[in-house]
Amino acid sequence: MRILLFGKSGQVGWELQRALAPLGEVVALDSRSRDFCGNLADLEGIGRTVCEVRPDWVINAAAHTAVDKAESEKELSDLLNHLAPAVLAKEAGKIGARFVHYSTDYVFDGSGDRPWREGDPTGPLGVYGESKLNGEKAIAVSGCRYYIFRTCWVYAARGKNFAKTILKFASGRERLTVIDDQWGAPTGAELIADVTAQVLAAEREEGKREGVYHLCAAGETTWHGYATFLCQKAAELGVELKVREVAPVPTSEFPTPAKRPANSRLCIGKIEEAFGFSLPDWRLGVSRMLEEILPEIK
Repeated sequence: MRILLFGKSGQVGWELQRALAPLGEVVALDSRSRDFCGNLADLEGIGRTVCEVRPDWVINAAAHTAVDKAESEKELSDLLNHLAPAVLAKEAGKIGARFVHYSTDYVFDGSGDRPWREGDPTGPLGVYGESKLNGEKAIAVSGCRYYIFRTCWVYAARGKNFAKTILKFASGRERLTVIDDQWGAPTGAELIADVTAQVLAAEREEGKREGVYHLCAAGETTWHGYATFLCQKAAELGVELKVREVAPVPTSEFPTPAKRPANSRLCIGKIEEAFGFSLPDWRLGVSRMLEEILPEIK
């Protein structure tokens, strides 16, 4: 099996390099790669890369993910999240390769209080969600065999993340204020990569389960619940924190250029049934990540 991976340096892309390695040859690229073009802004270049590498799978883990910047960078967001995936999907279809792409809960309008199902009506609240949805639509009509994984609240031990920010503040402040009216499931890049690898392995044996799937950790919480869990778990692991109160506040207390969905819950029943997965509770992944970053915190 030959796998062509775009976005190797991102949170999910970094973990994918590890998870995909046992399956075959992985040609991993980012915008700085030299042997092949991995820059999604170069549509002709990435299309040529697919033709030259001729992989069995094309996996796109690259994107414009700066949600607030997207509001003032609409053309760039559309280029990276819509037009580039469209090119990759089209070229994958031409050579008979299957295509994997990652999308987001931002394709929904965030209303209600039940987990979103794959077939629910979409309604992005901003440029980022709109560009990702347009990317999904372009892939669907490209003619390739595709797998779109929508996820939410993605984190990784590598680089900056919500946990590091919260614990940094908790080490120096007695009181924190954290949003408590946005709901979702913190989802590790490691989990996304491992599930992707299992899907590739399963499809090699059986196949024909293409489509859109929601992929995130089980359970749900708010950012306030997430922060509270982090502080409690860090204290249990011996981290000395100054914080005495983690106070819940509404989204309106932290205005941003892009509107965030209040309901980012995603129903994971479809992917669990199709592939026989049992996705773990979000606390398990967060606990493991926390232990990994402890040397940075203490």
